[in-house]
Amino acid sequence: MIRQGLKALLEHEPEFVVVGEAGDGIETLRLVDTLKPDVLVLDIGIPGLGGIEVTRELQRRSTKTRIVILTMQDDESFVVEALKLGALGFVLKQSGSTDLVKAIREAMAGRHFLSSPFSDLAIRQYLNHSKSGVFDVYDTLTPREKQVFQLVAEGCTNSLIAKRLSISQRTVEVHRASAMRKLGLHSHVDLVSYAMRKGLIPQRGRSGPANSGRGRRENRP
Repeated sequence: MIRQGLKALLEHEPEFVVVGEAGDGIETLRLVDTLKPDVLVLDIGIPGLGGIEVTRELQRRSTKTRIVILTMQDDESFVVEALKLGALGFVLKQSGSTDLVKAIREAMAGRHFLSSPFSDLAIRQYLNHSKSGVFDVYDTLTPREKQVFQLVAEGCTNSLIAKRLSISQRTVEVHRASAMRKLGLHSHVDLVSYAMRKGLIPQRGRSGPANSGRGRRENRP
């Protein structure tokens, strides 16, 4: 679904009002702070700061906005990560519009919704496994290191990253080097491969537009 198509779909539902849309993760965080939508429909592959990291940051900020993840990736590990961070819905783009509308309605009610083929049993198994305390070194990166890492993986130059994050190019280089050192990466190829495995950027051959939209339910008497 492209962003305009998603917006048209949601506006067709009488109980939804689209209050904003963003083209990257950084703008998404800013708009959520400003607009405080009831529900955020978030593409897991959104550029600038991936959907998982946006969800993580919103959890850190204790936002009341409920999150529905939209993705082309059918890997249940991504579902579990999103659920652990507080997302209520996980919808495959290929599932069609009905699933997305259901997911938003369920999120508004505080309930989970998962597109097929994700099963409740499989999710419970993954969540039980996650309680074993497996350490993820990626979580040791600072929020700024994650932002820089994401943008580098997307192919942005140091000068572009510096402009987007309002920091110096030298600071970009420091954050990039620190992130690579923590993750044990030694080259740009290593960095991109890691980002794909982590789901921060699309796998080769599966790329598509990264879209984000958000909807707010109208209060009706």
